[in-house]
Amino acid sequence: MVITARAAEIFADARSMHTAALERLEADDIRDASDKAWCATKRACDALILARTGEEPETTPETRRGMQRVAAEDSRVKGLMPRYYTRMAHLRGSCFYLGFCDPPDETERRIRETADLINEIEALAE
Repeated sequence: MVITARAAEIFADARSMHTAALERLEADDIRDASDKAWCATKRACDALILARTGEEPETTPETRRGMQRVAAEDSRVKGLMPRYYTRMAHLRGSCFYLGFCDPPDETERRIRETADLINEIEALAE
């Protein structure tokens, strides 16, 4: 596995999205912050999939399938899947789309901890 220039760009985009999420959180817009944290998660996963398979997902279903494929081959990636799905379901689905962001402290924790998840995903791509 080699992180290509494109994968590095995608990881940079993931970090930028997470920074934007934190900015929205500081502006008391937890709903938009949730979506940006989800986008950061998806982009980091896209970069991992690209580094592992040579294919860059374009859609969320392609990312989900790619993560499942990579997780089937690597138990470390499999261990990340619950956090991936939690962000998809809670941050994007419940909070951003439906406006159900309760409990807010739990949502905020997930948003903030997305930085750690990005770092873990990047380490698995190297």
